[in-house]
Amino acid sequence: MNQENWVERLFQIIRFLWVCLLVYLVIWVIQFATPLLYPFLIALVIALLINRPVTFMSRKFRFPRWLSVTICLLLLMLLAVGAVTLIVTETVVEIGDLAKRLPGFAAELSQYLQRTISQEFLMGIYNQIQWLYTQLDPDFQQKVDSTIGSGISTITHTGQDLIVRFLDGLKNFLVSLPNMATVSVISLMGAFFISKDFHQWEARFRRILPKGVNSRLDQIFHDLRGALVGFLKAQLTLISLTAAIVIIGLLIMRVEYAITIGLITGLVDLLPYLGTGTVFIPWIIYLFFKGNYTLVIGLSILYAVVLIFRQIIEPKVVAENVGLDPLLALVALFVGLQLFGFLGLIIGPVSLVMINALVKADVFFDIWGYIRGKRT
Repeated sequence: MNQENWVERLFQIIRFLWVCLLVYLVIWVIQFATPLLYPFLIALVIALLINRPVTFMSRKFRFPRWLSVTICLLLLMLLAVGAVTLIVTETVVEIGDLAKRLPGFAAELSQYLQRTISQEFLMGIYNQIQWLYTQLDPDFQQKVDSTIGSGISTITHTGQDLIVRFLDGLKNFLVSLPNMATVSVISLMGAFFISKDFHQWEARFRRILPKGVNSRLDQIFHDLRGALVGFLKAQLTLISLTAAIVIIGLLIMRVEYAITIGLITGLVDLLPYLGTGTVFIPWIIYLFFKGNYTLVIGLSILYAVVLIFRQIIEPKVVAENVGLDPLLALVALFVGLQLFGFLGLIIGPVSLVMINALVKADVFFDIWGYIRGKRT
């Protein structure tokens, strides 16, 4: 390798290290600034969401922009407050109804357990196990006792930990309510000021950046906006399909309130891990102890159909609406789940969408050209 090539390779290494340093600094700044500025990031997202309606109202009805922003924010607040109020009201009503019926359910379960335990078959099994235990070697009996004791102790500690975690979570939620109110007010005020002077802020930001970077950013934001809308459409499609399958299945089994239960199941399907199991598993367990085995089998089959259908159709629906390859969408879902838990089901596809937008905008190509020293 001659001296000229060696110098060029040295500068490539330096540029590569410089790019790595910049990426590290950007990630560090994001991690440091996000906890400090997240209300204003929420404000920016709100401003971007209402920008088109605000612009439409200003042009169509010739309202001052501040008035259009105020109307859109008020409508958004009314929708949010109305949705929360409806959910809380329905939840309180359902909990009240459940509280009234719970003693009856508990009495039925207790009677069933008493009948079951009193049966000679189970008593015979218990006596047989007791006889086998007395025939064991004393040392082995001690090991069995120790294992049973440690198992009971583990179950007890696990129950205590769950109760403590629940109480801690409830305490943290109550403590965070004032902070949530403050963040909401700051976010709404920030959204108002950003949206009111949206075009001025956009012009200032564009003047800072080179023209080539502006064109790249336009393409990235266009792709991200389309992917975000597609992701929301995908989730709406999935919960609609889930609700439709559940409603049809319950109607076939002639279950009361099939439509209401199906709609609720579709909504809770948004919950990661739990999903439809939030409705089906307690219901199946209750019916099993009640002795309604026909409905237990039917609900179990319906639950399995929903789970299998969801696992098969989710990567395809997400891929088609977001514009990703189904295999890559499946990989993103799994990797996100492994790295971030249930939040990874959102973080994985969103990260893949962002990477895909950067690839389409030739950002990685430009970075590689800069590292190689390619003149463009």
